[in-house]
Amino acid sequence: MDYKEEQNNEIEALDSIYCGELEILTTEPYHRFLIPIKSEEYEPDTENGMSCKLKFSYTDKYPDEPPEVEVTETSNLEDVDTDLLTQHILKEAEDNLGTVMIFTLVSSAQEWLNMRWDEVRNAREEAERRKEIEAEEAERKRFEGTRVTVETFLAWKAAFDAEFNLKKKPEKEEKDSKKMTGRELFLSDKSLYESDLKFLEDGGDTIKVDESLFQDMDELDLDAEDELDEEDSS
Repeated sequence: MDYKEEQNNEIEALDSIYCGELEILTTEPYHRFLIPIKSEEYEPDTENGMSCKLKFSYTDKYPDEPPEVEVTETSNLEDVDTDLLTQHILKEAEDNLGTVMIFTLVSSAQEWLNMRWDEVRNAREEAERRKEIEAEEAERKRFEGTRVTVETFLAWKAAFDAEFNLKKKPEKEEKDSKKMTGRELFLSDKSLYESDLKFLEDGGDTIKVDESLFQDMDELDLDAEDELDEEDSS
């Protein structure tokens, strides 16, 4: 078999198939070239879809031995994805030894990339659904509150009473310290003496006295009372 001729013929066919997408890097001693592939829904500079370039290098006895393969210029592929895709292509190459196989390898890689993107997309959608469900559950629990049992109520009541008493104690002490005397209360409360003034005003300018209450004052023995007071004091 003329390996070089087989390789040149395949390059011509690939150039026709991929029409401008085939990028030849070198021709000597063997062809080295790039072919881009991308998954469905791929959008450059976004997280949608996947893309990469497959770098193939012919060997001395290709196609009776597999070409060298490298997955490069990846977009939205993790390192593990790159390794898995490379292994997939090499496995296909082993299965197709003896015939030119680049088109078969590219087609198989394209199919693998589409399947991998479906998995990633489904995983993202599932994660988003779980996130929404968790958010709804958290919102529901926020409105439901905590279920009250006898134990939780008693614990809450004890904590509430302790906090309530702690707050009331300084208030009571402050209130007690601010208690006023009768005189202070009288002076501070205008209504007390204003009521007395009102009483006097209602009675007129003069106070009427019942003089009959004092008619017998002359008959009282005031001196005798003074003597009794002196004896008591002695």
